[in-house]
Amino acid sequence: MITAGIDMGSRSVKVVLLEEIKVDGAPQLNYSVKKAHLMMPGDIDADQAAEKAFTEALAAAGVSRDQVTSVFATGAGRKQVEFATEGVTEMTAGAKGAVFMYPQARTVVDVGAEEGRGIKTDSDGKAIDFAGNEKCAAGAGSFAEAMSRALQMSLKEFGEASLRSDKSIPMNAQCTVFAESEVVSLIHSATPKEDIAKAVLDAVASRVCAMVRRVGIEGNVVLIGGMVHNPGFVASLKNAMDVDQVLLPDLPEFVSALGCALIAAERQH
Repeated sequence: MITAGIDMGSRSVKVVLLEEIKVDGAPQLNYSVKKAHLMMPGDIDADQAAEKAFTEALAAAGVSRDQVTSVFATGAGRKQVEFATEGVTEMTAGAKGAVFMYPQARTVVDVGAEEGRGIKTDSDGKAIDFAGNEKCAAGAGSFAEAMSRALQMSLKEFGEASLRSDKSIPMNAQCTVFAESEVVSLIHSATPKEDIAKAVLDAVASRVCAMVRRVGIEGNVVLIGGMVHNPGFVASLKNAMDVDQVLLPDLPEFVSALGCALIAAERQH
């Protein structure tokens, strides 16, 4: 049995195919390394992007469409995946995927381009509480991206630069527009770029941490979403949450898509 999970984000589509295999006579779920990640071009609609990403994932895995028994979708644009069997929330999918990868995880932090959220989960990967910032990008990746542009740095350079700073500069603005004005003021006052970068990522981490604390920080913490690739943010988040370790999956963008495919497989049974 093969199921598919599609995470329809604000900027990209992620697809994971999951195949059920037999191990010593007992069924075991094992997700395929074949996947597709499509940045949504501006000239196609979300439903077309989902179709294109799904087709690419099938081709990469050598699987035909009729072999896929169920397709579950999640993400901000999940309702636009017209061929999906069912849709699940980002919290449900993220918790399921994170616990599948890290069975000891009980707190999931999901930070993508436009949204950030904290999720409390049980041992089965069921989300039992969550808090998010779905109305504002100040606790998400696009905030850091906007500030890196203000410093004329790539996002990668921005994250790496913050690790070279040991300063703590508070940023009071709760809005990207006002925060950019703060960054410009810091630039004019000859504040080193690495200190500004750390200040921005500390601010994002602080807002994310505040959300997570609303649901409670329990057990092991796993971070999923694109901000896993920003080492400066990871360091700031770890410091803000005051934890010894934050678990980082190898394919953080695909965790929610994986969770979708897992839920689809469970429903099949």
